[in-house]
Amino acid sequence: MDDRDRFEEFARLATEQRNPRTMDLDTLGVAETLARISAEDRTVPDAVARELPWIEKAVGLVVESFREGGRLVYVGAGTSGRLGVLDASECPPTFGSDPEQVLGVIAGGPGALVRAVEGAEDREDEGVASIHELQVGPKDTVIGIAASRRTPFVVAALRAARARGARTAYVTCTPREEFTLDVDVAICPVVGPEVLMGSTRMKAGTAQKLVLNMITTASFLRMGKAYENMMVDLRATSRKLVERSRRTVMTVTGVDYDAAANAIEAAGKSVKTAIVMLKLGCTRAEAEARLAASGGFVRAALEGS
Repeated sequence: MDDRDRFEEFARLATEQRNPRTMDLDTLGVAETLARISAEDRTVPDAVARELPWIEKAVGLVVESFREGGRLVYVGAGTSGRLGVLDASECPPTFGSDPEQVLGVIAGGPGALVRAVEGAEDREDEGVASIHELQVGPKDTVIGIAASRRTPFVVAALRAARARGARTAYVTCTPREEFTLDVDVAICPVVGPEVLMGSTRMKAGTAQKLVLNMITTASFLRMGKAYENMMVDLRATSRKLVERSRRTVMTVTGVDYDAAANAIEAAGKSVKTAIVMLKLGCTRAEAEARLAASGGFVRAALEGS
């Protein structure tokens, strides 16, 4: 493909079109500019909602990987890469997951998180190398994130992951009928042209963030990381999370603050174990045995009494 062919392909991308509703953007006052941006942003959740069947399939892949002891690996560049790293980094404090269970790879390496690394997204060899360095294999799920779907670093990484036997998915804002890459699942929230042409950190980035939130939250729910609608496997690594842990135990069991704090300590700082101990009036050993038998699900541990 020569430069003209690349240009024509680029010009056809859904993410590179002009938005007919913001052609006068440079003439607007601040209030009207913000109103236009807000109006466009409100269309994003509907675009994501239309992709729920495919998001469900991606969750199925991730859950299979987790149950086999595998990992979820996000791969992206620029805004997309940062969103993948962000979602991965928030899983351990939220779900008590191993930091190696969900990983984010960004073109250009860690430095690209805070400063743009020009040209990194075009380096196919580095995309391939990132997959080999992580020793991705059949137990893993690798999800590429790219608003335009064409980012060379990401495409090459997904191709390498697939060659190594991994499950693969792709999150892109390109229409499904234009998606031709060989992956297990394509998630295509089409958000339309950006307020500012080509600025995919806006609607496209918002859509990607919503999708990634759904994938990890739904996947970890299937791994027993919640009871009712509360986080019960969180890691109390900050004062806020310590207090959230105590409040969760108080809410579920009805005990007071001191009793909740004491129960969590007696449970080896496990919120799950503390809940089962208090609800069933059992020892830590029995609570842990019940949780192990239930696959880590608190509700099943309690109902098995």
